[in-house]
Amino acid sequence: MIFDLGQVALICIVYLLLLFGIAYGTERGWISEAVTRHPVTYILSLGIFASAWSFYGVIDLAFQYGYGALSYYLGTGAMFLFAPVALAPLAELARRHQILTLADLLVFRYHSQAAGGLATLCMLVGVLPLLALQLQAVADTMQLLTKLNNTTLPLEPPHFTVRETMAFIYCVILALFTILFGSKQEHHRGLITAMAFESLIKVCALCAIGLLAVYGVFGGMGELDIWLKQHPENLELLYHPIKDTSSHTLLLTFIATAVAMPHIFHMSVVENPVKHATYTVTWAFPLFLLCMAVPIFPILWAGFELGVPASPQYFTLGVPMLFGSPTLTVIAFIGGLSAATGATVAIILSLSTMLLNHWLLPIFHLSGKYNIYRQLLWLRRILIAALFIGGYAFYLSLNSKHSLTHLALLAFIETLQFLPGIFAITYWPTGNRRGLIAGLSIGTLVWGVGLLSPAMTDLNMLSVPGFELQIPLGMDYWGNVTLISLGLNVTTFILVSLLTTATDEERYSADICAEDELSHPMRLALDVYTTEEFKQRLSQSLGTITASEEVDRALRELGLGSGERRPYALRRLREKLEVNLSRLMGIAMATEILDDYIPYRPSETQATSDLNLIESRLSQYRNHLTGMAAELNNLRLYHRNILQELPMAVCSLGQDLEILMWNHAMEALTGIPSDVVTGSHLDGLEDPWGSLIGNFSRSRATHRYKQQIALDGGTHWISLHKAHIQGPLALSSDGQVILLEDVTETQLLEQELVHSERLASVGRLAAGVAHEIGNPITGIACLSQNLRYESDNPEILETAEQILSQTSRISRIVESLVSFSHTGKQSPQDFQNVALNLCVNEAINLLQLQKDKTQVHFINTLDDNLIVRGDSQRLIQVFVNLLSNARDASPADSEVVISARIDGEVMVISVTDEGPGIAPEHMESILEPFYTTKDPGEGTGLGLSMVYSIIDDHGGHLEIESPADSNRQCGTRINIKLPRQLDSIDEYSNTTPVDM
Repeated sequence: MIFDLGQVALICIVYLLLLFGIAYGTERGWISEAVTRHPVTYILSLGIFASAWSFYGVIDLAFQYGYGALSYYLGTGAMFLFAPVALAPLAELARRHQILTLADLLVFRYHSQAAGGLATLCMLVGVLPLLALQLQAVADTMQLLTKLNNTTLPLEPPHFTVRETMAFIYCVILALFTILFGSKQEHHRGLITAMAFESLIKVCALCAIGLLAVYGVFGGMGELDIWLKQHPENLELLYHPIKDTSSHTLLLTFIATAVAMPHIFHMSVVENPVKHATYTVTWAFPLFLLCMAVPIFPILWAGFELGVPASPQYFTLGVPMLFGSPTLTVIAFIGGLSAATGATVAIILSLSTMLLNHWLLPIFHLSGKYNIYRQLLWLRRILIAALFIGGYAFYLSLNSKHSLTHLALLAFIETLQFLPGIFAITYWPTGNRRGLIAGLSIGTLVWGVGLLSPAMTDLNMLSVPGFELQIPLGMDYWGNVTLISLGLNVTTFILVSLLTTATDEERYSADICAEDELSHPMRLALDVYTTEEFKQRLSQSLGTITASEEVDRALRELGLGSGERRPYALRRLREKLEVNLSRLMGIAMATEILDDYIPYRPSETQATSDLNLIESRLSQYRNHLTGMAAELNNLRLYHRNILQELPMAVCSLGQDLEILMWNHAMEALTGIPSDVVTGSHLDGLEDPWGSLIGNFSRSRATHRYKQQIALDGGTHWISLHKAHIQGPLALSSDGQVILLEDVTETQLLEQELVHSERLASVGRLAAGVAHEIGNPITGIACLSQNLRYESDNPEILETAEQILSQTSRISRIVESLVSFSHTGKQSPQDFQNVALNLCVNEAINLLQLQKDKTQVHFINTLDDNLIVRGDSQRLIQVFVNLLSNARDASPADSEVVISARIDGEVMVISVTDEGPGIAPEHMESILEPFYTTKDPGEGTGLGLSMVYSIIDDHGGHLEIESPADSNRQCGTRINIKLPRQLDSIDEYSNTTPVDM
């Protein structure tokens, strides 16, 4: 069965256009994200591992190595089977630091641009045979479809110019596809979806050919068993293959495929779009490999049964051709075309990025005068075209001299040399860049001499001068070359790493890679203080427009404002910029730019861990922690919540006075939210808190009591306590914990107690003075009375009367002071009938002694028969407080009126002033202890609270009306409502308003 060349070309063009359409539709959003971001799509995209060799050449591998061919699937599957251990740490590093290629990952881990350049060179040389393999498979299968028939199918297709032309056209089409959908440095959603589709096509095609072999060629599984018994040599080949290379060597060769092959690394690590896909990969991708492995041996046996006159590497296409099924032949051809297309595009993308980041950019620096994004885009497009040309040239140079199996082994053995360096990224922090470079160089040198040179030339023997030793070379000895190259690589890597010293930066990177997300990033100071400075400095390298765009993008992604000045926020901004620039131009160039223009400031003290950054990462990833790590994190959160909910204000400071913690009580006390102040320097706090806490933190004192500050228009007293914290050795996070205690209420209470004690002392003094003054006053009164009887002179009599009047006044004043000094509290059983009019008069007399206060007119309108049951001295205290407040609130020469009315069994006594009234916002708090609207030092805020307590003890309550005069909107009226419970309201003789 022969196909016309036009038909084959049409099949190729239609299929490639279909891939174009899928990629374009994904980029445009025509395909639902439920499909493009589904874990199954990601799993299928990993199927690019199954290149044209997996579709065709693996049949030849099974023919030559029997069951050893399964090592290809076992080696790759083993890596994905242990993905949480082998791949997840690398994928997390790539996600967090925007690492795009294996070379970038090595640069990040070993902190060496030389390591990146060498890795790029070795990878380029290593995968050229793999690129040539894809082109050779496509060209050969196109030739098989167009030139060969059932009887004249040669074992090795001859050299045809038309085949080279078809391979060139295929390269051009793929180059256009890659440039359109893969040249931008971002997640290639369209490309991933297209690769997933082609993986589905090739696995379905391979399984379809396998079913054809079993049920079409042999007639079923039973008939296949009979055929194997009739042809025991085929079973014998499984256990005793043609090639005697150990299966262990094959397994070792393929085990690094998942992480070292650039196209598989690109999809499994860089393009991982699903957050939890790692755990799905552990079983889903090995299942995919199983589907690819099952049809291998049935297709091999069907080729033997049909007598396909071609190399076993093309049995996958030859079986349906000789069986006479055009449909399955086309399906087989499209499956192989899919396998070659996916692998080629992914390899070219990864290599172009590596070459750009580690060869071109370090040599030819971008000009900030022009659009850097456009410069990078065109450089990447040029590299993609150059790589396709290079791959095609290498394919021509080989001239189809090697089978697909040899080309695949040639590539896999070279990429195997990266395995020691990759393993050390997360599991051997001692490994350093010198060991990596030395080991990779020796391993690649042995591979180049032992395998690559013989593949490109006719060299098959190496003579050792002076020893008359002949060392055989070439693919026939690939097993020996593999073991020798990898052995020398590992040995050199270990020895050089142990004998040399890594730099501080390299050790720090090794710690980050080894500990992954729970690493302790160092808290280093920057010499920039605003986001505008970031833009100005970066503009020197990136240009003004690009620098501004990158800084603004980083701020948006972090959720920070453009006016951010906190040191912690600026460190996060620098880290985010490094991550974003790493994705744009590689981690080496990004690090170089930021180290040159936004370096960390040298510190005299040892750098400490960035606890704020650790805290934020733990908060983001706590749901990913399991086992003991989760338990420890829960314990940490519990203790942190204790500090956060502590009713005392607490803040934690680092060595450089950066605020590390600011609990809820501190927020309430200062009015500064935690998310605003955390990560800022203590000196950045506004006064009074900045100076108060700053001075205390720098002092040697561990306690400061009752520090007076002005806050919210009033005076507050704050006590401060400090403790120095020695952090864990690994974190080096020594700092301070400062506690702030608001003792304002206690201070006011103490002042009130002192004031009360002073009043008590005055009372005692007044009693003593009254006793001492009483005798002289009595003598003066007696002498004045004698004058009235000893003289008839009118002037002398008038003088005597005046003396008696003044002595009587002095006696009343002294008696009032003595009476007010009696502060004992009576129980309700001891209450007596009290005349309110006399209580008010006593209060007025006391207040009139204060000549330094505002002078007002007290108008007492109470009747003499207004009598209640109560404690006369405490009621006098009530009126003293109420009249004092009314006087202080009233303008000079205004009136304060005391009135009363009877409302059933309740007596209502009102005190009304002509002041401005009480503001509505103060009404709810006016009766609370220590609440005052007077100026500092003018009041304690206890007067009305005490009045309320006394009236409540008498079974009454207070009402406040403000404004009292609704027309003029001024004045305050306080109503005292007391019950009229009298033993004898008519017996005025029992009334005892005061103790005389």
